[in-house]
Amino acid sequence: MQETARPYDLVIVGASFAGLVAARTAAMRGLSVAVLDAKPEAGHRVATTGVLVKEAADEIDIPHTLTRRVHGVRLYAPSRRSIDLFAPGSFFLTTDTANVLRWLANEAMRAGAKILYRARFEGASREAGVFRFHGLNIAARYILGADGARSAVARAFGLGRNTRFLTGIEVEYEGLTRADPRFLHCFLDSKLAPGYLGWVAAGPSVTQAGLAVGPGRRPDLKRFLAATEPVFGYSEARAVERRSGRIPAGGLVSPWSTDGVMLVGDAAGQVSPATGGGIKLAFELGRRSAQLIADHLQDLGAPPPVALAPELPAFAAKKLMRTALDMAPPNPLIDLALALPPMRWLAQHVYFHRRGGKGLSFAEFEAKLMRNGAAETRPQPTLSPGA
Repeated sequence: MQETARPYDLVIVGASFAGLVAARTAAMRGLSVAVLDAKPEAGHRVATTGVLVKEAADEIDIPHTLTRRVHGVRLYAPSRRSIDLFAPGSFFLTTDTANVLRWLANEAMRAGAKILYRARFEGASREAGVFRFHGLNIAARYILGADGARSAVARAFGLGRNTRFLTGIEVEYEGLTRADPRFLHCFLDSKLAPGYLGWVAAGPSVTQAGLAVGPGRRPDLKRFLAATEPVFGYSEARAVERRSGRIPAGGLVSPWSTDGVMLVGDAAGQVSPATGGGIKLAFELGRRSAQLIADHLQDLGAPPPVALAPELPAFAAKKLMRTALDMAPPNPLIDLALALPPMRWLAQHVYFHRRGGKGLSFAEFEAKLMRNGAAETRPQPTLSPGA
């Protein structure tokens, strides 16, 4: 006699940023929730740098010990000349990404969600309004696909799939003391990082160095590290981990939903085509998707895709920026452009979404913080865990 499948209101595929935030929200709204993930634990084999913009940090209160606040961006031209960008009130958070995901998983379980690790999604069939999962003894009224850029949920239900990607690779270092932790160090160079950029970012306990390249290209991390060795001295530090991954760069997939199934996060292409930034949207739309699914299942609310559609970003301007970046302009042109005010304004807008602080030295920026009564937010001058 076949065992009765365990019923859930919502099954989320993928213990991702979007999936875990959605699980916590749905459980707090009273739904019975299960999260399926093929990995042995949340945070295993992380494939993202995990840098949060201020707006993402405002969405979720992450424990202080898992983050480092960074106020400025040092943007390097191919010649290695650099400009410093700041905006009072804005910042980035570098994170201990694996432990942030573990913390999000614990928060979801505390709210009542069940996380099923080593559980691979292999498809589901719908009978009488209930999805029964192939190879797993569970059933659900609704499925949320939060399973990344190569979504198995999208494939199983004939939904839109990402076809354009940035490809990134990075290495984590202990003891990289020459990387000034007050800045995200970003490198524009069409020979080293065609179609995107390279970066060095001090985190709570390690420093990340890596690059991503545009569609159809392969990143050469060894070449990037050799070119920037004089600036950062990687040979003086210890490499502790490498990671790589693909970042959707084509905008929203279509369709991103069908009856009883919806995609969110990378699976839905909810990632900026220009910058590759998707964590803020993962937090925001993961939570919003869960709210709308709960409203629909409990209180006869509108179908979740209908209610969510007006809130989704169009990415029109960022798609144009992606087209321009894919052209990989020659390095002499990049050098010239970064010396001109319009390019500095654009860089300021991309990183901080407003002009404030353009052209300030760090001392001038600190003075502004003092005048604004924000001296307590000054960055730490040395690299220490949890700063």
